[in-house]
Amino acid sequence: MNNSGVKTTRIPSLKTVADFRNHVAALGIELPCEDQILTGSASPLAQPVTGWTLNGKQPGNRYAVQPMEGWDGTPTGGITPEVLRRWQRFGLSGAKLIFGGEAMAVRPDGRANPNQLVINEQNKAGLARLRDTLVQAHRERFGSADDLVIGFQLTHSGRFCKPVDKFRMEPRVAFRHPILDRKFQVSSDEQVFRDDEIERLIEDYVRAARIAWDVGADFVDIKHCHGYLLHEFLGAHTRPGKYGGSFENRTRILREMVEAIRASGNRIEIGVRLSAFDTVPFRPDPVSSRPGKPGVGVPEPFEHCLPYRYAFGLNPHNPLEWDLTEPLEFLRLCARLGIKIVNLTAGSPYYNPHIQRPAAYPPSDGYQPPEDPLVGVARQIQAVRQLRAQAPAELRLVGTAYSYLQEYLPLVAQYVLRHGWADFVGIGRAVLSYPEMLADALEKGVLNSKVICRTFSDCTTAPRKGLISGCYPLDRYYSLRPEAAQLKQLKKE
Repeated sequence: MNNSGVKTTRIPSLKTVADFRNHVAALGIELPCEDQILTGSASPLAQPVTGWTLNGKQPGNRYAVQPMEGWDGTPTGGITPEVLRRWQRFGLSGAKLIFGGEAMAVRPDGRANPNQLVINEQNKAGLARLRDTLVQAHRERFGSADDLVIGFQLTHSGRFCKPVDKFRMEPRVAFRHPILDRKFQVSSDEQVFRDDEIERLIEDYVRAARIAWDVGADFVDIKHCHGYLLHEFLGAHTRPGKYGGSFENRTRILREMVEAIRASGNRIEIGVRLSAFDTVPFRPDPVSSRPGKPGVGVPEPFEHCLPYRYAFGLNPHNPLEWDLTEPLEFLRLCARLGIKIVNLTAGSPYYNPHIQRPAAYPPSDGYQPPEDPLVGVARQIQAVRQLRAQAPAELRLVGTAYSYLQEYLPLVAQYVLRHGWADFVGIGRAVLSYPEMLADALEKGVLNSKVICRTFSDCTTAPRKGLISGCYPLDRYYSLRPEAAQLKQLKKE
């Protein structure tokens, strides 16, 4: 029980499938799982998506490595041994779809931290090496990389930009937000992107897509999630001009980017990672919080903002409820644009992390979960299920929020894929501690419980404290580094 009184049951305490099902039933959520981990071709995870390709390739299985933001590049956004090691481990995962791999800023001032990768001419050779390292590791471990599909995620961090100093915000935003402006130091209309600046930003994405194609990427992910710039434009209901207001205007950037990339002669495929729904920002409950112990997450006061016209995929009259009407229309737009794949997530790690990545333990700047994290897992799985049932058949959807399932991840993933709730299952932070998790599931039918991600959130806390990103509790490469001792001390403080 956390210091809010919200009782959570840790996944390792659920020793059997029956225990897991009983707990799910007690929570009143729909989160089915199968009885045992299946191996080889018997597993839905091992089945390719027939009749569908990206860059002429058919991914050889149904699980994907999702993009994460690194805090360990060079000051100019280049690669380091730590970045190379991470991409090598992506190759060892066995996933045949690398959905973005790493968030790459399309220009230096769009970075969320001073050590985030930048996709530009200066870093082109390093990015080629990243891709080649991943492919070589995959080929050596699994015999062939012919059915391996690799994407690069293109991003501008918008409201969350910290391009020069790890602790100094330099935000650029789509619109003024009545709650988030204060939290992320937006105090002037000068920080809002002008229409003519957006035109130059589109040119940055076109250049980045060309570099991605030149170094061997099969597709680019034009990031529209987690409150970053393009996702924020989807919620720009109050913005005047051609990039705000109507759905047509709020999706204009995507249409113009896709058109410009293709007009440049670039044959690269295009995907999107989308926050399918959002909610209002949360904060630690001031009543239950103690020094060093944030309380349960509660919504920021939002009554003065109703109807809530500052987000995407929610009910403006009750912004704690999702509304998938516009997200579904967005998926239909993607299909019309010839986009073949969308990775669905939700919320933001910066202002409602329990929605975005359910976890047992909060990061340093977070709050205690206001619900059992399995409720958050089920919320995202059910949203993808609803969208998959109505989205164009030719558009493939990647589901998210599986890491918290831990031992039960393969069992739930098998059910989801077998019943057509999603086309791929995406894994993010769990890959940091245990990249071979689903490869072991398919080959051995058992998992190594010693390295399963337990959602300690150190992979988030460390970067938020200015340290490099990695799994400090379970990956010895990081637990033996001096940063591990620094992190331990910082958490005490």
